[in-house]
Parts: sequence; C-alpha cells; structure tokens
Amino acid sequence: MTQPTGERLASVVRRLPLYTLGAFLLMTAALSAVAWTTYRSVGTLPGRDFLDGPGWLDAWFQGDSGWYHLIASEGYSYTPGRQSPIAFFPVYPLLVHVAGQLLGGDFSTAAGLVTLACAAGAAMLFAAWVRARLSPRAAVVAVVLLLVYPYSFFLYGSGYSDASFLLTTLGAFALLERRHYVLAGLVGALATAGRPVGIAVAVGLVVRAVEMIAQDRAASREPVLVGAGGPAPDAPPPTPSGPLPWRALVRAVPAVRWRHAALLVSGAGLLAWMVYLGVRFGDPLAFATVQGAPGWEQPGGPRTWFKVAFFGLLYYRDWDVAVLVVPQALACLAAVLLVRVVWRRFGWGYTAYTVVSLAIPIIGTKDFMGSGRYVLAAFPVIAAAAVVLAGDRRPRWLAPAVAAVLLVGTVVATIAFVHGVEVS
Repeated sequence: MTQPTGERLASVVRRLPLYTLGAFLLMTAALSAVAWTTYRSVGTLPGRDFLDGPGWLDAWFQGDSGWYHLIASEGYSYTPGRQSPIAFFPVYPLLVHVAGQLLGGDFSTAAGLVTLACAAGAAMLFAAWVRARLSPRAAVVAVVLLLVYPYSFFLYGSGYSDASFLLTTLGAFALLERRHYVLAGLVGALATAGRPVGIAVAVGLVVRAVEMIAQDRAASREPVLVGAGGPAPDAPPPTPSGPLPWRALVRAVPAVRWRHAALLVSGAGLLAWMVYLGVRFGDPLAFATVQGAPGWEQPGGPRTWFKVAFFGLLYYRDWDVAVLVVPQALACLAAVLLVRVVWRRFGWGYTAYTVVSLAIPIIGTKDFMGSGRYVLAAFPVIAAAAVVLAGDRRPRWLAPAVAAVLLVGTVVATIAFVHGVEVS
C-alpha cells in the first residue's frame, strides 16, 4: 500500500538531519563540478600560485580567501591606512592554521576542508532546529532554502568564515535549548570571535534564556489534565499562538540565576579579540578602523548609514556594480520583512538575534556589498521564509518554484565567483 504524503514527510523529518547531510553532499558535488569546470577555463588568478589542493577545491579559493590564507600561514599584521588582515576575525583562520599544520602546510586545502566540515555540521544542526519547530513540510522547505539560497555557495568549499560562524551560532543555541548554559556560553564565545556580527549571538542567547525562564513559569501555572495523553510521537509541532508578552520577560528577569549568567561568557570572544588588537597594535577597534582603508572604503558615518554610495550607483547607472549589490539589497529587504514571522513563530530570543545580525551589515555597509552572506547567518529568517512558502493557503507549486529560481541563482553566483567576481 502506498504511504500517504503526510506520513512520508513525517518519516523524512524524523531523519531530517541525516537527509540534510546527504543533500548537502550532493549539492557540494554538483556545485564543485560547476566550479571546477569554470576554473579549468579561467585558470588560476594572479598571485594564487600557492594553491596546493585538488582542482575542484582550488576553484573555490577566490576573493577574501587569500586574506584567510595569509593569516593562517603568516599571522596577523596591521598597517594603518591600508587594507590589513586584522579586518578578519580569528576563529576561522585559526582552524585553518591547525588543519593546515596537520596537512603538512597545505593551508588552501585546509581552508576548503574546514569550510566543508563546518557547513555539514551547521546544515545538520539547522535541520534539527527546524524539525523541532515547524510542520514536516515547512521543515523540509526550510532545509532546501538553506541549501539553495544563492549566497549559500560560500558553504561549499570557499575559504570564507561563513560556515564556521553558522556552526558555532547554531551550536550555541542548540546547547542553550538543552540547558547547557556554560557550554552554550563557551561556544557563543567562538561565534563572537568569529565575525563582527557575532555580538548578535550573545544578545540572542541572553534574551532566549530569559524567555525560556518565562516560558517555564507560564507552563508551571497551566492546569494539567489528569490522565490526558501527550501528543503522538510523529505529530507536527503545534502552531504557536504567538510569543510571550514582553512583560512576561521583564517579570522573569529576577529569576535569572548564576547558571544563566554563564551565557555572558559568550561576549568573551569579542573582548579577547579587542584586547589582542589593543595590546599588539594599539587599537582595540582596529578591525572596524581598517574598514575605511582605500579599496574597502566602508567607514562609519551618515554616508554609510544612509547608503549614499548605493543610491549613487543607481542614479549614475553603474550597472556593472549595481548588478552585484541590488540582489543583496533585495535579500536584506526580504529578511527584514520576515522578521515579524520570526517573532511570531520563534519568539523573542531568536528575533533579537535576527534583528542584531541583520542591523550590523545593513547599517555598516555603504552599498550592501557583503550583506547577502550576512543574511545567511540570520538563519531564523530562512525558516520564516519556509513558513510563508509552505503555508496552507499557498499553492503547492510555490515552494518548488522558488527553490528552482534560487538554485539557478546559486549556480550563476558560483560561476561568477570562480571568475573572480566579488559576488558578496
């Protein structure tokens, strides 16, 4: 007898992290084939003679990968007024350095392998996260969206820190949900030492911990029906009626204990990085100062906040650059519009993380360049998009159609990236 669609989906969701790992490996193989084919026609870019890996992995070594290779192989340096490696936070290059030493000094190969390992773990953690919060269909759609989001190509072997940051972020929240407060704080510290947007993890962890206390207090006051059975093991999670009132969070603050305060350790990663920069280079905020160097030209101030450069590109019809930044601006817009869904479905803690992780790149970039990758870090937004696409009132073809369009975008972005284009 043919198994009904709902039962098949429920069966898939029970093993969703494993299926996600398989899908990730298939996407890695397919996109690496695209990247390698493109790379063989383009050839190695000037200044990349040090590449030591197989061709399919060297193809992903583009853009800022060179900076991470420099840090992993030679360490940090800083020349005021010039582009310098201290713009890049230390967790990922340290992982590459360790892996490179184990590989006999093959740091470019190590960079790709570290990215793949971290991305595989992050994808599985994301699958476990959505499985616990969404209906089976929405959970599957969320995983597909993560894998085919056009800027997710950075997860498939590039020498960038996106995968390691996503892994530490999801890991910190997963540990918090299991009430491992000290471990969540320590893993959160790796996130805050991994990227500038890592401070969003510390904020999200603290707010989520208070929210969990409020939820426990609310649950303790709910009447229990004697003899009532629990939900069926395969039943989808119930649709939430909405987040707790903010007053409930405020009333929960006095119930915070020392074990909860261990989450504040998550800020130690950023603090340690600032101390290092202050002691060695005399500027604890050098990672921000260097953003204004010629070539990057991302200084703070009203011109950056209000995107004068971005609107200038559109006004003067500089389409060569606009074609790169407009999609990233649209990704940011879509993410912002989905924040309300994040709040209604996932609560205050994940909303706090999402808002801060989106605000930093949106405010801190002059033309949205790079923000496409930062939307990827705001993982609750991807789950919220799945909620919208997989809703009962949506046509069944909508989610597959959107996924197909995004997949085409991923392939195009991969080809452009291997050609040396600064995609994000």
